[in-house]
Amino acid sequence: MSSTLLIVLTVVEIVALIVVLAIYLITVAGQLRSVSGTLAEVAFGVRAVERQLETLQTGVPDLNDALADLSTTLSGVAGRAEQLAGRS
Repeated sequence: MSSTLLIVLTVVEIVALIVVLAIYLITVAGQLRSVSGTLAEVAFGVRAVERQLETLQTGVPDLNDALADLSTTLSGVAGRAEQLAGRS
């Protein structure tokens, strides 16, 4: 083979490699844009949930106190119900 033919084939091979790499990089960039959009939606949803849960921060201690009182009261009611059931 002549050296000119080898040089031309080498240049064609290099150009083909560059084209394939460019196509691959364009594909990867598209997928990254898609992932970025999805992550933005997830971040928006997380912020919305966080804002909605802020009200629970102040309400949970009050709810826990009320449930503790209810538990104490129900224990007494259950004990009284067992006493009444034992008399029957």
